Amino acid sequence: MPLVTVEHLSKSYPRRVGLRSRQVLAVDSVSFHIERGETLGLVGESGSGKSTIARMVLGLVEPTAGRVCFDGQPISGRTQRSLHDIRRRMQPVFQDPFAALNPRMRVLEILTEPMVIHRTVPRRDLRNRAADLLRAVGLEESALSRWPHEFSGGQRQRINLARALALRPEMLVLDEPVSALDVSVGAQVMNLLRSLQREFQLTYLFISHSMPLVRYLSTSIAVLHRGRIVEYGPSDKICSSPQQEYTRTLIASTPRIEL
Repeated sequence: MPLVTVEHLSKSYPRRVGLRSRQVLAVDSVSFHIERGETLGLVGESGSGKSTIARMVLGLVEPTAGRVCFDGQPISGRTQRSLHDIRRRMQPVFQDPFAALNPRMRVLEILTEPMVIHRTVPRRDLRNRAADLLRAVGLEESALSRWPHEFSGGQRQRINLARALALRPEMLVLDEPVSALDVSVGAQVMNLLRSLQREFQLTYLFISHSMPLVRYLSTSIAVLHRGRIVEYGPSDKICSSPQQEYTRTLIASTPRIEL
C-alpha cells in the first residue's frame, strides 16, 4: 500500500468579477501516489497549484472534491483533533526559512516545542534530543541558545529541517525548500535532504519549479500545469523522454544546476 494516495483532488476558490462571484479552479482532479521511502517531485510554474496541493496533503486546506489518504487513512473531512497522530507522522518544510521560525523563541524552544506538544520525549531528555537533531542537519549544539535572526538563510532552513524531524515523522512535505536560498547554499541543502532521507528512511513530497532539482531528488515526477497533472511517471523517463510540450518547455527553461 502506498504511504500517500491522492485521488481526483480538486480545489476551487471564490473570485469576485464585477458584481458577480464565480469559482476559480486552482487544482483540477489531481491523482498520484507516493510509495514508502520514495520521493514524488511535483513540478510546475508559479501559480500552477503546487502549494495548494501541499496544503491539502497536510490537511491544512479542505479540498473541494476528491480525497487524500495517508497510510490508508483519509485526511479530508477529519477534525483537527483527529489529525493529531497524522500530523506527527507527516511534517512540512516551507519555502521561507525565516518566516517559518518564531523570532521570539530560541532554537532550543523551537526544536523542543513539537516534542512537548506531542509528549514524545521526557522533559529531562529534551535538550539532548534537540542537540542530536542539530548535529543531524550539520549544526553545532551551541546553536540551541541562539535566536533565528542570528543565522544565515541556509542555517535557518537546516533548523526548520531539524524541527520537522523532531517527531520522527515518516514523511516530509517540502514546499520549495531551497528557492529562497543562494544557489550554492541550496545545493548543500539538497544534498542534506538526500542524506537525511537515507538516514531516517523518509518519504518526500518535493515541490519545486526547477526540473533539475526535482530530477536530482525524485524517484517519480508529476508535472503540474494550470492545476492539472499533464505528465506523470518515473523521473528518468520524464526527463529523458518528455511526452508533453509543457514538460519540454520546463526542462529547456531551467538552467542545469551542479549538485
